[in-house]
Amino acid sequence: MKLYRYLLFALAALVAAGCGPKYANKAEKVVAELHNPNSKYVVVVAHRGDWRNYPENSIPAIESAIRMGVDIVEIDLKMTSDSVLVLSHDGTANRTTTGKGPISTMTLDSLKGFNLRYAHGVKSPHKMPTLKEALEVCKDRICVNIDQGYQYYDQVLAITEELGVTDQILIKGKKTLAEVSAKTAEYEHNMMYMPIIDILFPKGADLFNQYMEAGEVPLAYEVCFAELNDTVRDCCKKVIDTGSKLWVNTLWPSLNGGYDDNTAFEAADPGEVYDVILDLGTSIIQTDRPEMLIKYLEKKGRRK
Repeated sequence: MKLYRYLLFALAALVAAGCGPKYANKAEKVVAELHNPNSKYVVVVAHRGDWRNYPENSIPAIESAIRMGVDIVEIDLKMTSDSVLVLSHDGTANRTTTGKGPISTMTLDSLKGFNLRYAHGVKSPHKMPTLKEALEVCKDRICVNIDQGYQYYDQVLAITEELGVTDQILIKGKKTLAEVSAKTAEYEHNMMYMPIIDILFPKGADLFNQYMEAGEVPLAYEVCFAELNDTVRDCCKKVIDTGSKLWVNTLWPSLNGGYDDNTAFEAADPGEVYDVILDLGTSIIQTDRPEMLIKYLEKKGRRK
């Protein structure tokens, strides 16, 4: 895996120097950026797709994110009673569909009988997609971050290998370094993996120390913090200094110390918020306002 990362980094460096091949598609470009710790390009991640205009975790929400120029779409997974992975953040169908009940007790056919709801609760014409349906749409066009879903690693990998999209999938979790290493050792070809670090909590700090003490350099760390203090700044600096990328969520205040998307949206200048996040060394931002963030980053010259 380390050799694979090195080769991708070398390819990215060659292209940046103008002497390498052009990328075959958008997903390939994003993967190269993810593997290049020195890139100033800021990767934008759309949380559950464009849920402001379409139902969250839906095919139209993914398509809209692609049209916006988003680099990664974040999705969540649940398993049906007949062992099919579907896109859903919640364990029940209650909030996001016209149906009710635990998804784990329903067959795919029964779920397809429901309609997804828009964010304000109104029924849409859209149906809950399977992971396979979603990845068929995403192939070569956008990378995918699987948030809730590490427990289905084997099933997810089987689907990504079947579709030939494994290299454009980033899966994340809070498992120990030993557990993740054991799982990836089972396969010759794995998805990208990123640990989630709740740095202000003992378990999060312990997980981060596991990586630091082992000298393991993951592709990126997702660092979450309710307060931006010296502990957070020190963690972010170590992430950058050891050669990993830094992922920060601007979704709601408890994930970023109050430097969130809605605060940026309501500010006279979104830079009052986003510049603080960028100054930490962040090069991957998950957002609930992808269109606004992309426009701001383009203005800053951080999307080249």
